[in-house]
Amino acid sequence: MKIIIDAMGGDNAPEAIVKGAAAGINEFSDVNIVLTGDKGRIEDILEGLSYDKNRLEIVHTTQLIEMNDSPVKAMKEKPDSSMAVALKMVAEGKGEMAISAGNTGALVAGATLIVKRLPGIKRPALAPVLPTQTGEVLLIDVGATTECTPKYLQQFGVRGRIYREKMFGLQAPKVGLINIGGEEEKGSELTKQAYQLLKDAPVNFVGNAEGRDLLSGQYDVLVCDGFTGNIVLKFVEGCAKTILGMLKGYIKESTSAKLGAVFMKGAFGKLKKKMDYTEYGGSLLLGLRGGVVKSHGSSDEKAICNSIRNARKFISGNVVELIKDEIAKLAEE
Repeated sequence: MKIIIDAMGGDNAPEAIVKGAAAGINEFSDVNIVLTGDKGRIEDILEGLSYDKNRLEIVHTTQLIEMNDSPVKAMKEKPDSSMAVALKMVAEGKGEMAISAGNTGALVAGATLIVKRLPGIKRPALAPVLPTQTGEVLLIDVGATTECTPKYLQQFGVRGRIYREKMFGLQAPKVGLINIGGEEEKGSELTKQAYQLLKDAPVNFVGNAEGRDLLSGQYDVLVCDGFTGNIVLKFVEGCAKTILGMLKGYIKESTSAKLGAVFMKGAFGKLKKKMDYTEYGGSLLLGLRGGVVKSHGSSDEKAICNSIRNARKFISGNVVELIKDEIAKLAEE
């Protein structure tokens, strides 16, 4: 399988991206990588790395989409950017998946315009995996579509179910709708109507999910509009950072706490790993004719390698075709 990576997108590009690509080649024997970006800079970084050179290709590009660029304008005015070229290669069948840690808005706009939506898909959706008390939960959408209709949310639920089944091997994953109360009649007109559509969708819909229960482990998929989802995602990231920082500070306050931390080192290590975004390999943009992964803007080498891991599982699971088939059935019904 061939995965195209935007080498110039992200806060730590191109060094972290290139190193992550080389690590991915070393870890996954069935993966070939194409790096799009400034060939000279990429080659300088690769010079000191050990990897199978036969499985890595560089496609030189002359433009770069910055983090503060206007999404649609950037795609139109920078067709030879590392991000646009990566998306074009997927659209042309020159690779099965594109990965970028660059401008999220530009990636969503570019993927929609270049890779294009599957037939019947109303809007694409960004779907990251978040840690819960008992495992993980898929949150869909987190910003690709901020203003939704009930039908969009129904489709998000179907896509989320397929993703969790094929990527995680779950049988009948539990799908919840993020809302302000557990009762069916609670919420806005959007959530009330979406509730009824999700009840009729080919998913294991278990009702509304209140904010306090989102990470409890009660749900495998959480459905919401992109505005709500982005707030939830950023809040969870901020909470994790704050809690771990507070814990570290409290441990430093006394000798007894420091001594206790020695015995709790293993548990603290597990908690830190569980809350580390680099372990989860970015967010998949679901609903397109090809695969696209949005890696965290501050992705390091490990995050990019894990994004490759996610992309590889996505390709192997034939997720694009499965979503296409399920959405077609939903339209018929």
